[in-house]
Amino acid sequence: MSETERGALAEALGEFERHLRAERGVSPHTLRAYVGDLLDLCRYAADVGVDEPEGLDVNVLRAWLAQQHASGRARATLARRTAAARGFTAYLHRRGLMARDPGQLLGTPKRHRDLPTVLAQDEAARLLDEMEIDGPLGLRDLAVLEVLYGTGVRVSELCGLDIDDMDSGRGTVRVLGKGDKERTVPIGEPATRAVGDWLRAGRPALANEHSGPALFLGARGGRLHPTSARRIVHARIAEVGEVPDLGPHGLRHSAATHLLEGGADLRSVQEILGHASLQTTQIYTHVSPERLRQVHRQAHPRGAQ
Repeated sequence: MSETERGALAEALGEFERHLRAERGVSPHTLRAYVGDLLDLCRYAADVGVDEPEGLDVNVLRAWLAQQHASGRARATLARRTAAARGFTAYLHRRGLMARDPGQLLGTPKRHRDLPTVLAQDEAARLLDEMEIDGPLGLRDLAVLEVLYGTGVRVSELCGLDIDDMDSGRGTVRVLGKGDKERTVPIGEPATRAVGDWLRAGRPALANEHSGPALFLGARGGRLHPTSARRIVHARIAEVGEVPDLGPHGLRHSAATHLLEGGADLRSVQEILGHASLQTTQIYTHVSPERLRQVHRQAHPRGAQ
């Protein structure tokens, strides 16, 4: 295989990566995952003698995925790698580098999703109402947990918030989500109060020249990092006792679950969570058996008999 041939597939992958970053606006995490998957595909293709885009037919793609399955890859990983391959071949076909798009012939492995542990409503109340407030960091920690639970935002979205994203008068927060899509999310009075206390008596004690407009700060004054936010959530939940250990994702899922238990419709929850597809919300959320029984009693003609 010549160096020119060796570079054909790699060059195409480089162009696809630029397309994902500049035109699709995918998150850095998704970009890394997809590019890593496709680098693995290109290495496999080279091993079987495929050195240009046209050679990536459905047989090569299926053989690569079969190898992944045989090596014990999780179903979620296989589903993501299938999606990456489909996106890549569709791009190559649109660019005229492939006569046909073999990715359309690939099936998608069914993903088994374990729902994350959630807090019961009384556990969430104990966590937030009984938290020890110890100085500026305590005010910050309470505000962080109140916002995570009160809005259901992702931890990356929380850490990306600036001060002027908060609208205390309207009780909303402006969030920049996946794909740089902006949405406005209700925040609730307890979270609004907690953020107000943090801004008045907590943030000024930590702020320095590195703080910028960041709403939440780390101990050294810089913007709070998602890793630090996860550590805060785990530590504060551990203080409560007899409450499931979970991170920011668990608080997000708890918020969605409690909204549904309180009667929110699925479309509204979809908007709050920032999901592009309602199907994602249906998988991500679940309704308690008690809520299902209540809905059945109220809505079914013979439910109350």
